[in-house]
Amino acid sequence: MTGRQVHLNVFLFGCGHHGAAWRRPDSSVERLGDIAYYEQLARTAERGLLDAVFFADGHSVRDVETGSWWFLEPMTALAAMARATEHVGLVTTVSSTFHTPFHAARMLASLDHISGGRVGWNLVTSMFDDEARNHGMAAMPAHAERYARAAEFAEVALALWDSWDEDALVLDRGGAYANPARVRRIDHEGAHFRVDGPLTVPRSPQGRPVLFQAGASEPGRDLAAQYAEGIYAVAYDKDAGRAYRADVRRRAGALGRDPDALTVMPGLVTYVGSTEAEARRRKAELDALLPTSQSLAQLSMFTGQDCSGWELDAPVPPLPPAREVAVPQGRYETVLRIVEREKPTVRSLLGTLAAGGGHATMIGTPESIADEMIAWVDSGAADGFNLMPPSLPDDLEVFVEHVVPELQRRGRFRRDYDDETLRERLSQPT
Repeated sequence: MTGRQVHLNVFLFGCGHHGAAWRRPDSSVERLGDIAYYEQLARTAERGLLDAVFFADGHSVRDVETGSWWFLEPMTALAAMARATEHVGLVTTVSSTFHTPFHAARMLASLDHISGGRVGWNLVTSMFDDEARNHGMAAMPAHAERYARAAEFAEVALALWDSWDEDALVLDRGGAYANPARVRRIDHEGAHFRVDGPLTVPRSPQGRPVLFQAGASEPGRDLAAQYAEGIYAVAYDKDAGRAYRADVRRRAGALGRDPDALTVMPGLVTYVGSTEAEARRRKAELDALLPTSQSLAQLSMFTGQDCSGWELDAPVPPLPPAREVAVPQGRYETVLRIVEREKPTVRSLLGTLAAGGGHATMIGTPESIADEMIAWVDSGAADGFNLMPPSLPDDLEVFVEHVVPELQRRGRFRRDYDDETLRERLSQPT
């Protein structure tokens, strides 16, 4: 079988995306401050020929007891991971609310040099008031203001990366280091930023890092359609995936962009076993380690409701429309979709959200999971996936050793890396 190639990133987070992964007796929780652990994960992803690893970020400690925050600052960690690998892409989150464009552009261009052209930037606006208070704000700016700042932030960063031409460096020991005619100020003065430029880092191997976005709200989708090359999406099922992908592609086309320049990758949680029963047993073992109070707290964060008193074996109480709640819209709409389609009890919903928070979940054998992934791609629901292993490193290793070969056997995934930048890899025909 041959057909559209499947793009694959892996989203690295602690001991895994399942809320109880760190509680396993053999988890890697003691290694979360050890850069060798993250280098190991990056090398595993590279062994599986994945497009990239994605290392997100947050700016507050939300719950000390449950360990729900990022241990290492990702830009620092990715610099080390770049030196431990040769091919796999390296994508990190940078918040346009808490950084300046010059600072972000300088760090990302430096990392693109360090990695030899493998860096991507996931542009986010951040979302929580406790993050804002760590940056001198009383609360997060209004949603519309955050996205207006993000759009200007992207424009300034792109201009800074373009402030050095590819042939700007002369390096003539008897003459000029650089050609002044090939380096220019940007002289930006906007509603949120004033930046003279040029950037202090000459043009990097990719020219500019690959821009990723994960917007689900209306402004988020517009931002993705205008700037993103890779898009991380929340889609619980193929219908949701098709609707989202079609929408952002339509918006990109309306802005004069080629819709095929967007690579849409919904989050994907996989439980892999030699039989479906074994895979479901694996999930059940993790679910059993998750404290109910932690699950209810997560549900409260996703829904903007106080869920602590909800009866576990009763149906989920009625939830307000998405427009009436101040929470991330994509995740909330996913919860509404699960509740509408499955009519779950509270306990059942907690189990569904335990890993990935409502992203697509596939449970089964390597063969059945490969079949389902291909069905998503062939139906227009995705160009690939942002893997969210329930447990790390185990579930990433199982995926690399068993699911990747199935995709390769079907002619749907690469068998080797070419000498390419991350942008070239993502832009290859699917």
